[in-house]
Amino acid sequence: MSKSILKNLSYNVLLQIVLMVLPLVSIPYVSRVLGAEGIGTYSFTLSITQYFIILGTLGIALYGNRQIAYVRDDVHEMSRTFWSIFFLRLVSTSIALVSYYIIFWFDTSYRDIRLLQSIHIIAAIFDITWLFIGIEDFKRIVTRNLLIKILGLIAVFVFVNDVNDVFIYTLINVGMSVFSSLIMWLYVPKIIVKVSIKRSDLKQHFSPVLRLFIPQIASQVYVLLDKTMLGYLADVEQVGFYTQAERIIKSVLEVISALGVVMLPRMSNIFASGNFGKMKEYLNTSLVGVSYVALPMVLGIMGVTIEFVPWFFGNGFDEVKLLMIMLSPILLFITLSSVLGVQYLLPSNRVNEFTISIVSGAFVNLMLNWLLIPGLGAIGAVIGTLSAEFTVFSIQLFFLRETIDFRKLLRGWVRFLIAGILMLFAVRVIGAFGSESSFTTIIQVSIGVVIYIVLLSLMKDETNQQALLIIWKMVYSLKNRIGFLKTH
Repeated sequence: MSKSILKNLSYNVLLQIVLMVLPLVSIPYVSRVLGAEGIGTYSFTLSITQYFIILGTLGIALYGNRQIAYVRDDVHEMSRTFWSIFFLRLVSTSIALVSYYIIFWFDTSYRDIRLLQSIHIIAAIFDITWLFIGIEDFKRIVTRNLLIKILGLIAVFVFVNDVNDVFIYTLINVGMSVFSSLIMWLYVPKIIVKVSIKRSDLKQHFSPVLRLFIPQIASQVYVLLDKTMLGYLADVEQVGFYTQAERIIKSVLEVISALGVVMLPRMSNIFASGNFGKMKEYLNTSLVGVSYVALPMVLGIMGVTIEFVPWFFGNGFDEVKLLMIMLSPILLFITLSSVLGVQYLLPSNRVNEFTISIVSGAFVNLMLNWLLIPGLGAIGAVIGTLSAEFTVFSIQLFFLRETIDFRKLLRGWVRFLIAGILMLFAVRVIGAFGSESSFTTIIQVSIGVVIYIVLLSLMKDETNQQALLIIWKMVYSLKNRIGFLKTH
């Protein structure tokens, strides 16, 4: 990979690691203070608000960063593209906001929380993260997100103190969402110039945005539908159990998915230049790379969950154990489909194939949720999610079967699975003799990582060697920067 990709990947991985660590601090506290019902109320109302955000933003985030990547070498064309897409988003999201108020103004259930959650829709209007992804400026995105998350964490510890503070917890998250969107506008004058926008400029984006809107809404349907259907077909406590299991899995997932976020604008730019060979090379390298991380994480979560859940979530969350173990394979399915879909199909403008995979997954999720949630609750939602993610991955794999180097991928998988299964065995032995404590989890994770890396090193796995080299370069670079700061 080029130095710029590694630099952006380093920024994004750093961010995702911090975003994974922060919930390890906040989730245990919030779980004990708000309980499963409080968390369920927050997640249920937020899931409904997010439907309107999806409807309002159409699919502009993915479309926007792709289009910016296409034209970023021409500042005037990039500025015209930015303002056209922003005004289109302003109009569509404003319509969604008005619709939300019309539909829920007279709904008295969770009314105060619902009205507060609607501010997320306003924040979505001004979210221009897609601009900075398009120009591959990940440093500003990382800095912004770290600041917001840390401020939010401090606010939760200071102001959320008992089970009745669901409103305050919601207010903090809404405030951070607004601040997160507005702060990025400080950098716009340095990137974008003034240009005149015509109605035709907006119209040219409307049709392609709608093409991306279908897979966007479909993908979000089975992300949000689980919580919404659990709230209506079961109860908010089941939403709380499912949310906590999902949050742990998704926080780990964000670290692995960092590569996809970094590669989308780069692949879009390569596609615009017509270098399809380079795209194929990056695709196959990425597939092996995310498998190297995802496979041991799936097995690792299965190994540590039994001892992890009791001390982490506190009393009343025993159901989360089984949910986490069952849900963990989505780490592999989502990361692989992220590479196939977001890193290849979308940049190469194969939107129809991407749409088919996502819509199929959403349909599978909807049907299974409808059949299973009334009888199984959160377990039914997990089965629906697993089936949906596997469907998306399988269909995208089929569409790109002639592009993927299956020999290279399978060679990597065999090594990763051998090392991962032996790691899982060691982790379970430690758990059997350990206690339900943070110390046991730390020992399990630490020894598991060492065993996995050492075994792959003995196998002389190329991906493992490259990963260790990248980590060494990042540590060496950080060491030099710290040394520079000390001398100045």
